[in-house]
Amino acid sequence: MEASAEMNRLRWRCTHRALLEMDLLLGGFLEKHFSSLTPEQAAAFVILAEMEDLELWPLITGKRECADSLQAEVVAMLRNVRIK
Repeated sequence: MEASAEMNRLRWRCTHRALLEMDLLLGGFLEKHFSSLTPEQAAAFVILAEMEDLELWPLITGKRECADSLQAEVVAMLRNVRIK
């Protein structure tokens, strides 16, 4: 039950962002790719999803680099997601 509640919280966090682009990007990634991440990558994604858009957007767009290598891996995956 707790895992489901955590997933619901993460889903809400990914789809209720300040920027519509981030809703689409994070929400789409969560639905399509999250289940195939390693536990370490999944934890890095959760940390990224908890960031504010103004902090995360520069990482996604490449204007700022990730200091954490696992987060950088996940950001690279996010950059390859197609938003419809």
